[in-house]
Amino acid sequence: QVQLVESGGKLVQAGDSLRLACSASGLTFSRYAMGWFRQAPGKERGFVASLDWSGRRANYADSVRGRFTISRDNAKSTVYLEMNSLKPEDSAVYYCAAEVRAYGLGTRSIDFGSWGQGTQVTVSS
Repeated sequence: QVQLVESGGKLVQAGDSLRLACSASGLTFSRYAMGWFRQAPGKERGFVASLDWSGRRANYADSVRGRFTISRDNAKSTVYLEMNSLKPEDSAVYYCAAEVRAYGLGTRSIDFGSWGQGTQVTVSS
């Protein structure tokens, strides 16, 4: 059974940086793209970033491109989301997800079959 556990979320000030981590187990991590999604109160869960199995190809939402960086360490079965220049509108629960297909690279929720429990990021102005 796939388990994804996020960590690193907390309350920060606007302009601060924060790194989220997601530790995976129960899958051959190095075969699967990983993604980050977020959901703010009253809004649908939305795509943030995804990274292919090799770590060489990434996709980003327009709202975070240039500020957020997704990376992975296959030896540690961990994916990271480095968030810089945080804004209040980045406040949300951030979810880590594993792609359904080996060697794929999706950006839609339906492309991902396993999800973590989420970690709260709050950015105060």
